Amino acid sequence: MPRHLDINHPGLQELLRREQNGVVSRQQLLDLGATDHDIARMLRRRELHAAQPGVYVDHTGRLTRAQREWVALFTCAPAALSHESAMPGSDPSVVHVCVDQRRTLARIAGVVVHRTSHLQNRVDWHSRPPRVQPEHATIDVIEARIRSGDVAGAYAAVTRACHTREVVPRMLRAALAERKHVTQRRMVVGMIDDVEQGANSVLERGYLQLVERAHGLPRSRRQRTSHATGKRTDQHVRYEEYGVIVEPDGRAFHDSPEARDVDARRDLAERAVSGAVTLRVTYGLVFNDACRTAAWIGQVLQRCGWQGEVQRCPQCA
Repeated sequence: MPRHLDINHPGLQELLRREQNGVVSRQQLLDLGATDHDIARMLRRRELHAAQPGVYVDHTGRLTRAQREWVALFTCAPAALSHESAMPGSDPSVVHVCVDQRRTLARIAGVVVHRTSHLQNRVDWHSRPPRVQPEHATIDVIEARIRSGDVAGAYAAVTRACHTREVVPRMLRAALAERKHVTQRRMVVGMIDDVEQGANSVLERGYLQLVERAHGLPRSRRQRTSHATGKRTDQHVRYEEYGVIVEPDGRAFHDSPEARDVDARRDLAERAVSGAVTLRVTYGLVFNDACRTAAWIGQVLQRCGWQGEVQRCPQCA
């Protein structure tokens, strides 16, 4: 009698347990020697369940992110994870995949399909699952957000990716050099430079560009180390010569009483030890009121010895 393939087949278990997070394709089952009857039997016994036509998972219920990725890739094959699904530090609510630019696919719920002419040379096909190289995926996300007008979101993507250390500025520059066409190339290069120089958040970069540079304030030093509290702390922006510190406060990190106590302790200790004054700026002060914020900070710097003048920017009323 012919031998049937069942759920305990070693090759099938290798795919399900070690490689593909409980997902397998019909073609893989056929390659292992399964027949249509074998597949129908495993489905009937509820050992496998159809997630998409020709794609199966080994359980019922909600799919994990990894399983949703595998299902999307098999459904769109040949395909690779791309954009937010391949960028380090990202956790998208949908699965992004890229396919060859000449293909047309039916819409799949929860899947965003991108078409590219660089499917072969920008994808790591040995990765499990296959994905666009992280530096190229990051550039893709940056470009997409800039095209949509979300410049802050583009910079947030750069910082998130670089914070994982899977991507570093050198890698992003190399990826840019490989591309003939990049949306707002100079802006993207500037974002990478700012991350490398220590402007580690959208708010920090906003202060650097919209307040300090746009209004001719003296050049600050960023990510300076202080031991005023007795422990190492990092100061985001410091005008060393004038004894002025500027701390961009994102609400996500400063809303709790404990966080405010930490900030107040740092400010008080710095004032006591070095005499430096700490000025805290919020998203509203930077992105909605940059000109007035620059004027006020300029006045503080002038009282501390700065001989310059605050310059008017095109947005100044």
